[in-house]
Amino acid sequence: MMDSPTMEITAKALDLLPPAPSREGVTEAEAEAASGGVEAEEEDEAEEEERGDADKAADEAERVAAAADARDKAAQRQFHAIEELVSTERNYLRNMQLSTVTIRSNLRRLQPALVNLDAMFLYIEEVMSVSGRLLSLLDQDQIPSSEPAFLHSLCNAFLSLTADIEMAYKEYLANYGNVTAQENSYKEKDALWNKIVNVIKTSAPEVNATSLTFFLVMPVQRIARYPLLLQTIQKHTDPLHPAYPVLEETARAAVDINCRINEYKRFREVADKYKRTETLTIKDKINRLSGHSIAKKTARLSQFIKHETGIVPKLIDEEFDALEGFFYVLERGITDLHENVATYLSHLQKLIGCRPEEHDLDMDSERAVVCYKEITAALRQWIYPTLERRLQTLVFKPLCALRELLAGPRNLIRKRRDKLLDYELLEEKPGPLSYEEQAVANTYRTINALLVAELPQLNGTALQLLWGVLGAFSCLQRDLASDVEQLVAGYTQQLPHSLLEPGAFWEWAEGSVLEGSRRLDSLCRSLEEELNGPIVQPLSPSFQKRLRFLTEKHGSGKIYQLTSHVVGGRDLELTVQKGDLVAVLSEMDTRGDRRRWLVDAGGPRGYVPASKLVRYHQVSRNPPPSPNPVSAEEGPVPRRHSYTPGSRPAVAAALPCFQVFAGYDFTARSSHEVSLRSGEQVRMLEPHDKRGNSEWTLVEARGQRGYVPSNYLAVRPSVLAPSAPFY
Repeated sequence: MMDSPTMEITAKALDLLPPAPSREGVTEAEAEAASGGVEAEEEDEAEEEERGDADKAADEAERVAAAADARDKAAQRQFHAIEELVSTERNYLRNMQLSTVTIRSNLRRLQPALVNLDAMFLYIEEVMSVSGRLLSLLDQDQIPSSEPAFLHSLCNAFLSLTADIEMAYKEYLANYGNVTAQENSYKEKDALWNKIVNVIKTSAPEVNATSLTFFLVMPVQRIARYPLLLQTIQKHTDPLHPAYPVLEETARAAVDINCRINEYKRFREVADKYKRTETLTIKDKINRLSGHSIAKKTARLSQFIKHETGIVPKLIDEEFDALEGFFYVLERGITDLHENVATYLSHLQKLIGCRPEEHDLDMDSERAVVCYKEITAALRQWIYPTLERRLQTLVFKPLCALRELLAGPRNLIRKRRDKLLDYELLEEKPGPLSYEEQAVANTYRTINALLVAELPQLNGTALQLLWGVLGAFSCLQRDLASDVEQLVAGYTQQLPHSLLEPGAFWEWAEGSVLEGSRRLDSLCRSLEEELNGPIVQPLSPSFQKRLRFLTEKHGSGKIYQLTSHVVGGRDLELTVQKGDLVAVLSEMDTRGDRRRWLVDAGGPRGYVPASKLVRYHQVSRNPPPSPNPVSAEEGPVPRRHSYTPGSRPAVAAALPCFQVFAGYDFTARSSHEVSLRSGEQVRMLEPHDKRGNSEWTLVEARGQRGYVPSNYLAVRPSVLAPSAPFY
């Protein structure tokens, strides 16, 4: 039984329920039919729900299977792309090695030798090196290519070699134009080209190549294929893959490498175009003139004048100006060093060619002279020649190459200056630029960017090479000093004064050098006096006429001769030539200045400097005999003599004698002639041969008589008597 509260709640709940339908008038059959229909509907709904759930499960299974199949296909394509990259890299490296090692070595054996063959394979070793390093990094990890970790290893290996790949390929691609040009030069000669093709086919029969560019174009194709292969791998790689971020970075790096290489190649093409040096004749320069070139040069000149006059401000690039200034300083230093080394080598060759020790000396009995001859012989036989060869190899040739290397950048800097003027004119122009004007502006920007980027590297490399050359020169000088010291060490004890103390030795050496210098100076003065001595010359008719006129008018005591040309610069000053005769009228001018004398030049009168005048003395027609006189058969010909500058002659009381000597060496060719040595004194017998030909002179030398050419003889005065000074 329920308690009363519970029953009360139940009653209230029942009151809230809706009233039940009345069962009055409903048969039992109808009630059963109604209950059966409800059950059928419920069963249909359950079947439909079961069929819907089955279809959803089937669709989900199909989607899962399709996704798995797509992943499998993507993985398969990724695997094939990775395999293609690695396998093609191995085939590419194999072909490069085949062309560089086998084919090039076989082509070197051709006769005649191919010109510039090695230039076609320039920078290919660097390309092969970076490719081999990429494969070695993949092999050292020892990860199968089917493993997911292999992709990560491949990307890391490529990224680690990005800088090396760019450096190797950009130089090769920039030089590839020269490769094709060189091969085209080979093709111009059919016989030579047939030999080259035969060598290529024999060296690589499995490749079926018919030209060198079949192999040498592979690096050009390979660097462009890296981005395609990496992007293909990226396309078939799930973004959720662990290596996807580094793969994306690798593909982007490959694209950037190609962009930078193309930009560098464009820079190099512009640089190669403008850095070429051409030697043009005037005709070539005239042929190149056109209306466009004249207008362009005129505009540049106008812009330059505006800069110099301050009308238009000049674009200033402090960074480039500093690089340009350092380049010119460096170039000047290299040029000066090159010229100095060339002069040094020239003097060294002259020193080697001069061999005084091979001649007989009057002091050959002295030990010091013998030591000198032995030391100098050793110096000229092996020490100096060795020094010359090493200087040529280690100093002079590198300087020549460095000097030629700077010619291209110098021309490019000059062209940049011209393009800057064009660029400034375009900057001043209002409105948009045309296609040609835009090309001019781009050319300037390219040249400027190239110079700013590469001039620091060029200056640094050139400076290092210059220091290396200077270091090599210093080492050569040190080796020369060591060799000479080692050579002289064996003779030190045999030479005089070798046991002196250093201070005493240098004092003796200084005294010896000064004494030798004084003796040499005395010898030079005596030789100069000998060479400047009076020379007998026949008088010309005009000279005789003036001499006779002045002598008859003023007397022989007032006849003077000019020692040099005089050009009158003031009033009453004469212009006279060297050797002219004048008569002195007064030894001062009207102001009492004794530096100017009044003279008569055989008609005009005026002043000449007294320092330019010497007294004239005429030699007698019959000079006194001498031990070896000039034959009197020459006839009574009046003679005059030259003078010695600075001397003040006096009238001679006696006349000098004359001697005849050989001016040159002469070798007799028959028994009628006599041999002479230069400077040898002879006795003249007849100034002509038997037929009266004055080109031959009969002389006596060393007790032998014979003919010698007259122009091989010279005349000089003998020792003068004290009472007869000669001027």
